[in-house]
Amino acid sequence: MKNRTFHLLLLLNLLGVFIWSVIEPKDMFTWFLETLPAILGVGIVMILYPKFKFSNLVYVLIWIHCIILIVGAHYTYAEMPLFDWIQDYFELSRNYYDRVGHFAQGFIPAMIVREILIRNEVIKNEKWLVLIVIFICLGISAAYELTEFTAGHLKGESAEVFLGTQGDGWDTHYDMLCALCGAIISLLSLSKLHDQSLKKLN
Repeated sequence: MKNRTFHLLLLLNLLGVFIWSVIEPKDMFTWFLETLPAILGVGIVMILYPKFKFSNLVYVLIWIHCIILIVGAHYTYAEMPLFDWIQDYFELSRNYYDRVGHFAQGFIPAMIVREILIRNEVIKNEKWLVLIVIFICLGISAAYELTEFTAGHLKGESAEVFLGTQGDGWDTHYDMLCALCGAIISLLSLSKLHDQSLKKLN
């Protein structure tokens, strides 16, 4: 019962942020594209909930990832105010909120994928588990970049805000590198905590 209450609180909080996000976003087309992964992800989690409940750690990570996506959708990743201030203060070349989003794109799915593989006993060898989790996270990142590529070709200039390259021709490569680093750092820093969370779940 306590877990269900905690999960419900996370969902209600997320709903509140989502409602705020859709009120006068910077660009409605970008808002839709950026929130779509969060909407689909939460929808899948809710459908699976009666039969497959994730650990609390993974639910918190999913909540964090959705917040990052929804906030980025409201402002656009290239114009998130806090990171505009960081850019100006440290005289950086770009708004780095986009990099945070792509780091999370590796960091958070790493624990989701790890939990699915462990609980379904897909892989028992820890070393292979680490490698396959990393490869899957890279695949997710590549799929997202291909989605951006497709949107760019279909919508032309109107997709520029969604792409958020900020004039960097290597943006796609850096995005995938951030996801790779996120996945590796997640496995190094959270695996033991994740194992403990899985024990509580069992």
